[in-house]
Amino acid sequence: MSQQQPADIYGIEVQRIDGECYTLQTYRRQVMLIVNTASKCGFTPQYEGLEALHQRYQSKGLAVLGFPCNQFGQQEPGSEESVAEFCQLNYGVSFTMHSKVDVNGKQAHPLFVYLKAQAPGALGTSAIKWNFTKFLVNRQGEVIKRFAPATKPQKLAPSIETLLG
Repeated sequence: MSQQQPADIYGIEVQRIDGECYTLQTYRRQVMLIVNTASKCGFTPQYEGLEALHQRYQSKGLAVLGFPCNQFGQQEPGSEESVAEFCQLNYGVSFTMHSKVDVNGKQAHPLFVYLKAQAPGALGTSAIKWNFTKFLVNRQGEVIKRFAPATKPQKLAPSIETLLG
């Protein structure tokens, strides 16, 4: 059963970790780095690198968007409140975190359905393989690249700088 593909990324509705809903229209004309995250993953220390990218490039037009996901090894078991507290206390996360989502399967959030269709993974597979898969979206809303979970955030800086101009 296939899911309806949104016309563009800007019409997709998402929910902040505090419960507020909005569309990605908010980020039109910005570069977005969209990441599925988890608090109990071997890649969790990447929060530090994501926050560093946020601090370095936010004023130039980068929006880092985190989406906690519990689909991989049950590595995000807590409530939204506990996720937000963990991110703040352990990594000083100030970029926008969202409510927990599924990124694969029938309940996959429309944003991740869209991202996977626009930027397939290795060998053309669409499924997200693990936490901290990163999608880079340009100022026109085009998904430019998918980065593997093991790719450290600082390695994305040249690609981000190119898109920021």
